Amino acid sequence: MVKLRLKRMGTVDKPFYRIVAVDSRKKRDGKYLECLGYYDPKTDPLTLKVEADRVLYWLGVGAQPSDTVRSLFRKAGVMEKWHNLRFTAKTDQETEIVEEIVEEIVPVAVETEIAAETEGAI
Repeated sequence: MVKLRLKRMGTVDKPFYRIVAVDSRKKRDGKYLECLGYYDPKTDPLTLKVEADRVLYWLGVGAQPSDTVRSLFRKAGVMEKWHNLRFTAKTDQETEIVEEIVEEIVPVAVETEIAAETEGAI
């Protein structure tokens, strides 16, 4: 499973972190698949850079962000984009399905009503 998590870098009193996509079985600072951005908590205000398109790709293929990375993505606005992509696509698909069903059912229902009216008139 691929995880999106932080990789600690820097010196003893000056840490900064890379946001990376990594196999969940690897060590915290081990080899990673791709660097998605960085986070520096020591600056005021904190420094956060995220490559949103790559993050959305990894989320799309099933990568799971850690709790800290999820909160950083929320601050960067990536989770809102991800939410909109997922649920907008779902509602568009549902709308298409409903329209297809309506196109199939409405002509049949109209024919049934016409047949019922003509039988009642006779």
